[in-house]
Amino acid sequence: MENVIPKTKLKIHVLKLLKEIEETGMGVIITDKGKPVAKIIRYTEDPSDILKSLRNSVISYDAPTMPVGLEDWEALK
Repeated sequence: MENVIPKTKLKIHVLKLLKEIEETGMGVIITDKGKPVAKIIRYTEDPSDILKSLRNSVISYDAPTMPVGLEDWEALK
């Protein structure tokens, strides 16, 4: 799981966080009043490295050709 840190504590811990990101490859999510506002991840020259983390992330995809209705969106409920 990625580290989460409020932006008020970022300045104090930035060097430690950057070292952790470099060593572990895990990102750090910066929050403002509990809401995520930014994410710091390890730099890579090859953009396909970032896409590798998405492999096998879809658990199931039933009826991919069926249209999605408004009642299907949890965010709208």
